[in-house]
Amino acid sequence: MTGPRPVVGLDLGGTKIDAALVADDGSLLARRSVPTPASEGPEAVLDALAAAADAVSGPDAVAVGVAAAGVIDPVSGTVTSATDTLRGWAGTALAEGLAARTGLPVACDNDVRAAAATELASLDGPDGSMVYVAVGTGVGGAVAAAGRILNGTAGIAGHLGHVPSPEAAGLPCTCGATGHLEAIAAGPAIAAHYARTTGTATGPLQRIAAYASHGDPHALSAIVLGAQALGRVLGGLANALGPERVVVAGGVPRIGTLYWDALCEAFTDQLMPPIGELRPQPPRVGHDAAVLGAAALTRTLPLHNPRTTGAPR
Repeated sequence: MTGPRPVVGLDLGGTKIDAALVADDGSLLARRSVPTPASEGPEAVLDALAAAADAVSGPDAVAVGVAAAGVIDPVSGTVTSATDTLRGWAGTALAEGLAARTGLPVACDNDVRAAAATELASLDGPDGSMVYVAVGTGVGGAVAAAGRILNGTAGIAGHLGHVPSPEAAGLPCTCGATGHLEAIAAGPAIAAHYARTTGTATGPLQRIAAYASHGDPHALSAIVLGAQALGRVLGGLANALGPERVVVAGGVPRIGTLYWDALCEAFTDQLMPPIGELRPQPPRVGHDAAVLGAAALTRTLPLHNPRTTGAPR
């Protein structure tokens, strides 16, 4: 009798697609990264996903899990909302389109929720609770309670970048609203704040961090403001949800201690006494978290079978 057969995990981002063939024990049997045709429309993205899956799957793969950018409804298998990072991505029948292309059952979810599920699995005990945020070109997140990642109506749960933030008042957000956390705390938002206060062209966050390391007051202010905005939101969520762990992932928190210290101080200032010792932590799981989480989706979410297009199996 043979053991469980491997599944394909796909992590779809705005710049690249990571693909891996994942064994039942979580080991990676094969992997491939390809560019995302982000500006070419959803059909081109689905074709690229299918090609990446085919490159690693071999004859033994039994299903495909996709961790994708955007608001993903895992029940319907569709992208219910998305920014312009992937042109025309909103409304895409992700599971249906990929199942038709690969001939395999497909499960899908948001990329940050998939990474958070990998982190949740690393906690002690089956009933872990967690707030997880990833800060990079945007601000994504996930919330877990009683050992389960919450999906919410239409897959909206956990999109922490789109909660109101006083520091972002009046600033346009990528979702079309104004005053959301992402508009002040994401990497490009921090750089844009520096540009507004100095009258210079917007540069990459790494350049702003370098300016801050040399004492530039505008760079220091932009980084601290973005970190404080995130810390306050996370502290408020901690009061509301009572998580045992708060995880801050992504590239922005790695720019230096200035950012991390400001985030933690703002977070702590919001906490009620019963959780006063709680502190944000970096993720335990490394850069494979999303692709491993994608593979795990095939065990926890509805599978959309290519023979019954669009319907969970």
